[in-house]
Amino acid sequence: MSNQPTYPLMPHATASWLVDNTALTFEQIAEFCGLHILEVQAMADDLAGAKYTGRDPVHSGELTQSEIERGQDNAEYRLKMQKAPISVSRTKGPRYTPVSKRQDKPDGIAWILRNHPEISDAQVGKLIGTTRNTIAAIRDRSHWNIANINPKDPVTLGLCSQRELDALVAKAAKKAGIEEDETASNLRLGNDRDALIEELRAEREAHVKAASQAAQEAEAAAWLEARRAEGISDS
Repeated sequence: MSNQPTYPLMPHATASWLVDNTALTFEQIAEFCGLHILEVQAMADDLAGAKYTGRDPVHSGELTQSEIERGQDNAEYRLKMQKAPISVSRTKGPRYTPVSKRQDKPDGIAWILRNHPEISDAQVGKLIGTTRNTIAAIRDRSHWNIANINPKDPVTLGLCSQRELDALVAKAAKKAGIEEDETASNLRLGNDRDALIEELRAEREAHVKAASQAAQEAEAAAWLEARRAEGISDS
């Protein structure tokens, strides 16, 4: 019998529903959904780049109301999956990445190569969903678009979750005999949190700025149209 933890079929949508409809802590929601606590916090603060339609885990049978109430009564309680979701898993081929995110892959690969050289090419390929040839080309700077590749955290790019990256870093470090003390770990987590929040905040501000500019352009167009109409009526 597998000891692998079981998570909801749609973890982000489930987390969004739990944030909006329960008093569970971010940590409880993150652990139940298999997400990083910063992802849940970003949802609660409305900083997440993607907006998810909530999925009720009680309706799907993955949780019961009584289980949720146990968690709300005790912040230390860890929610238990009531019914494992039926899902189709891919066992061959690279991770699927939405078309809109594929152009970001080289930036994410470059970031991992620079910051975590202990991670093998096979591990990078599985995490990002790419080939060893692409990784090698970025490493030796023979990639066709190398001049435009800027190392960026794959988590903030949406190529993987913080939990997946942390687990891979820990696994690779252990295999390489690299020990990370608690202070360094806490510092890295703090830096990751700051980077994620800053990235999400910048994205939200860009959206607001774009909406404001569009409104101003529409107002100017309406004013010009009104002036033209006045000119026609005057004549």
